[in-house]
Amino acid sequence: MLSRVAAAVKAPRTHNRRCVTGSSGRRREGGENEPQRSNMSRRVFASAVLLLIVVMMCGTSGAVKADEPTSGQGSSLDKHIVWRDKKGDEAVHSLRVPSLVEMNGDVFAVVEAVLKKNENYFFTGIASGLLELSEEKPKELATANVKTKILEKCPSEGGKCPPQSTNRVGSQSFHSVDVSRPTTVVKENDIYMLAGTYIRDNVPVCQVRAGAASWGLLLVKGNVSKEKGNGIVWEDIDDLPCTSIVKLHESLIGLTGSGGSGIKMDDGTLVFPLEAVKKEEGDAGKDGKNKNVSLILYSSDFKSWTLSKGMSADGCTDPSVVEWEKDKKLIMMTACDDGRRRV
Repeated sequence: MLSRVAAAVKAPRTHNRRCVTGSSGRRREGGENEPQRSNMSRRVFASAVLLLIVVMMCGTSGAVKADEPTSGQGSSLDKHIVWRDKKGDEAVHSLRVPSLVEMNGDVFAVVEAVLKKNENYFFTGIASGLLELSEEKPKELATANVKTKILEKCPSEGGKCPPQSTNRVGSQSFHSVDVSRPTTVVKENDIYMLAGTYIRDNVPVCQVRAGAASWGLLLVKGNVSKEKGNGIVWEDIDDLPCTSIVKLHESLIGLTGSGGSGIKMDDGTLVFPLEAVKKEEGDAGKDGKNKNVSLILYSSDFKSWTLSKGMSADGCTDPSVVEWEKDKKLIMMTACDDGRRRV
């Protein structure tokens, strides 16, 4: 069912949605340079459950096919990391790549937060905040009003991290994990977030080469807690079986979420749009062209994952996915470097 693809269409792009760091779309490796500034504002119209958010950002969004399930052992990333709150000497510098989540009548924004520590150290985490629905003038989702969580690589203690409540003052694991482009789906009372991770230290997750900084895909389950001020609480962390996924597309590196929202299909399958970068071989990439592509990943049981065989043309990113109910087709739209949107 998921293998059918809609025909390509050409339509003018009206505005950009999200920021990407660099034309290659790859992540920063240490925050040496200040990230691009992104101003985010929103407009929400409520009619039944019709929601629209307008985000003023810079960025770009291709076409797909699907098949090839993948399963197997995941990496041990989830044994090395734990969520923690933002510390007093860390400031949220900017918010980008937004996603909307509706739970029990409330609408939350889940975004990538760019944080700053000291003068030239930047890193990323996940921020969330409750949106106030109103037909009045749209309000900015202020950096001071979001709850920010950071993934921290913890010391190995028999292969497990200490409990989240444990005081880890003096830990040498300072900001080992960057989390990027959160993509969310709601299923019943749970929120599922797919995000890309980038670890500067050598941890046994997906790697481009031995000894290199590690990248991977992370699936996090959360829910809304009244006890926590009606905010989103992220609980289970599960790294996807990225070794198997990489074998399906050996020409790709740096798989990450697309940002925005995925979908829950009628049969319960969760579908997440993804972005990746094509490997550069020989003189490839020296032409300066964008090698980013879009594709999808989906699962009905969180154990076996299917990565699409097909992908967008080069330079087509920021994918969004919908299920066409009439024909039960999966349709993905992207924004491409040539200024057109493609389906």
